[in-house]
Amino acid sequence: MGRISRRLGELTPNQALIVYYLLAILLGAFALSLPLASRQGPLPFIDGLFTATSAMCVTGLAVVDTGSRFTLFGQLTILLLIQVGGLGITTFSVYLFFYLRQGVGMRGRWIIHETLLHTPVDSLRDLVRSIFKLTLAIEAAGAVLLAFAFVPRLGWTTGVYYAIFHSVSAFCNAGFALFSDSLIGFRDDPLVNLTIMGLIILGGIGFLVMREVLASCRRPRAGGRRRLSLHSRLVLWTSLALVAGGAVLIALLEAPASFRQLPAGEAFWIALFQSVTARTAGFNTIDLNSFEAPTLFLMIFLMFVGASPGSCGGGIKTTSLALFVAILHSRLKGSAHTNVFRRTLPDELATKTLTLVMLAALFLGAATFGLLTVQMTGIPFRESGGLFLDYVFEAVSAFATVGLSLGVTPQLVPAGKLIVILLMFVGRVGLLTVAFTIIRRSREDAVRYAEENIMIG
Repeated sequence: MGRISRRLGELTPNQALIVYYLLAILLGAFALSLPLASRQGPLPFIDGLFTATSAMCVTGLAVVDTGSRFTLFGQLTILLLIQVGGLGITTFSVYLFFYLRQGVGMRGRWIIHETLLHTPVDSLRDLVRSIFKLTLAIEAAGAVLLAFAFVPRLGWTTGVYYAIFHSVSAFCNAGFALFSDSLIGFRDDPLVNLTIMGLIILGGIGFLVMREVLASCRRPRAGGRRRLSLHSRLVLWTSLALVAGGAVLIALLEAPASFRQLPAGEAFWIALFQSVTARTAGFNTIDLNSFEAPTLFLMIFLMFVGASPGSCGGGIKTTSLALFVAILHSRLKGSAHTNVFRRTLPDELATKTLTLVMLAALFLGAATFGLLTVQMTGIPFRESGGLFLDYVFEAVSAFATVGLSLGVTPQLVPAGKLIVILLMFVGRVGLLTVAFTIIRRSREDAVRYAEENIMIG
């Protein structure tokens, strides 16, 4: 044990993140493969690994129905993985170190700073404690609200349990549901819709943004409200634009199609809910196979963008999209600098943003090609019956840790499951480690050669 502990202590922060996530996933896969976890015989290990990865990476894709296949032990294992994955193993570890008064080393401080912080804070101890308190308070409030909808249908014990499970799953942006049809049965219920959407949004904007908004609502001594940081303003405005714009476009695109025979109020809730849930949550209140191709393509874009930095969600993040648009706007205007909200962004930040977006697109493209290769070999495109879009949707959903699916997840072959597992894992951990790598300062002694232009465009 001493040798193992010493080896773990020698890991770089990037390696530590990967090892911790892998260990949690493997333990979860082993637990879910036990006969105790399943109602219909032991779950194959590949399916247990898939489910554990999906839960730990707060994705929500499932090869078996969570509510009917898993026992209480299996469901609680999934819930634990969701909570640990949502908060992040590093945050969990640092909190435990603080709780045991053992302090935290430079590695732990560096990981927390790069994962959660865009500006310095006075105390990491206070930060991590506030994260846990805020998480528990929000999940508890969500469970109470959902209980009002679930208890009358399911009874006290089952209703309260379902309320807790779905509240944690929604806030962690996991998308796991104990109902076989996700939340389709509640698509016209304002309480369930508003509660789940509120939990998804709060879990997706990031802990520091929530802390800053709460602080700004308190009057400082000099009077007036505190000014939000550029990071928080970008997150809030971009999130609002994506949610509102996505809902309007979904409503317009589906008005002559799947919404044609629905009451206006029900169509409104569905459009708004799907715009929110596509931002890495994974719940659905309508069969996505009833949507038109342009609507699904829009949802692919929303999934690719995902949530915000320092949150429970995945994707390239809202700030990356906002900065990408700002960089493009500045360059098209001929400006050498990128300005946002009367602030000039460092050139290094623009380079990091473009690098992350391009890496995400390249990796997703390569993994999607692999998934199509193992799943659609021997099927002519004209005879595929829309499977091409189904698997592209599945790949983006896995990489962005969303969990929405067009129904192909249970049909994945073993090689396809492994590719989706890799997509979920890299989508949750890989981009983070890439960010850690490129955040490091460039070497001052890097070689610079003579410049020469080439033609582009």
